[in-house]
Amino acid sequence: MEALFGSVATNRKSPRPEKASTPSEIFILDPLKSQSTAVLLKSLGVTSKEITNALIEGRGLNTDAIEKLAKAAPNQQEASQLGAFNGDPTRLAEAESFFYNLIKTLPSAITRLNVMLFRTTFDSKVLQVKESLQSIESASKELRASGLFLKLLEAVLKSGDRLSSSTSRGNSQKAFNITALNKLSDVKSYDGKTTLLHFVVQEITRSEGKRCLLNKNRSLSQSFSESDSDSSVMNADAERDYMTLGLPIVGGLSSEFSNVKKAATLDHDALFQTLSSLAAQMSEVQAMLVQCGAEGKFAQKMQGFLETAEYEMKLIQEEQTRVMELVKETTDYYYAGSLRDTNPLYLFVIASDFLTLVDQACVEIARNVQKRKPGSSFAERTSTASPRVFKFPKLPASFMADTSQNSSSDKEKSTQVR
Repeated sequence: MEALFGSVATNRKSPRPEKASTPSEIFILDPLKSQSTAVLLKSLGVTSKEITNALIEGRGLNTDAIEKLAKAAPNQQEASQLGAFNGDPTRLAEAESFFYNLIKTLPSAITRLNVMLFRTTFDSKVLQVKESLQSIESASKELRASGLFLKLLEAVLKSGDRLSSSTSRGNSQKAFNITALNKLSDVKSYDGKTTLLHFVVQEITRSEGKRCLLNKNRSLSQSFSESDSDSSVMNADAERDYMTLGLPIVGGLSSEFSNVKKAATLDHDALFQTLSSLAAQMSEVQAMLVQCGAEGKFAQKMQGFLETAEYEMKLIQEEQTRVMELVKETTDYYYAGSLRDTNPLYLFVIASDFLTLVDQACVEIARNVQKRKPGSSFAERTSTASPRVFKFPKLPASFMADTSQNSSSDKEKSTQVR
């Protein structure tokens, strides 16, 4: 029994013959990239044969499919490894098998795919450049056309002239560095109640309100003449009316410069690198067509596209030259000489920032105007509003010329501005 049962036990414990293990898949691409590419290929809804035919004929794939395939395509090193693979193709992973067969069938497949991608994205990139150039051109025209903006600059120049410690009577400045615009809010009156920016905006607002009121009622033009407006007995109600009518005009200035604000956000280098990139890619397409020869549907289709693209590029480069010349003229119009910043669009950045500061000043001035109670005495109303006479520290001559800061000796001097 021992021998019998022992034999059975031994037989039961004897190992079963192992099945032949399935050969593991071969990955040439990064495993994660291979798996994601396999998922992407299934999501396209097109067969390998359809993709191959599309690359041979230069048509048959939508933009989404081309973009996804180009993104998933192997790089040059990976493509070389796939092309040189001499093992068992059936053991390749799904993504590797797809690109291996594609490259074996059509060695220039990846190049053709990139050319087709360039063709599908060319129009949108050109349109983006055209829109940017249009915004820049319109921004230049906006800066040259706004009379109110010029009035603000003139007021800044006059105020800076009065406060400049190196400018004597009869020797007024004719121009100033436009970069000084965004430093006006840093110049505070001695009592700390206002800034030079607020003073300039308030005076322009009052001037525009008065002009508006005179236009509405010509019969009162003598009553509100310049001589009367500057007298100490000016009617406080009239002053409030001036500010009330002028604020919507000055406060609405920013809305006239939509293209200036848009141009200020543009990256000049990126914009024109796009043009350089398009020109370089066109050269690559031309070289690829020479390599492939003039025969075949793909070459014919791409040659037709290339001729159209070359004409478009010529037009857009001419447009670029014309618009940038307009920008230079506009910059010289506001600033005699070249701005220190290497960005040709820096003028729009300065103007946009200044307009934002003007908007903020208008909001604060409007808040002060609302505090004035109709029917109260002139003294009470002027006490709640900003006075029209301020004492500011004298500015160094360099303030309106460059970005240097006021020195301590300059701060000790003062000038009255009204």
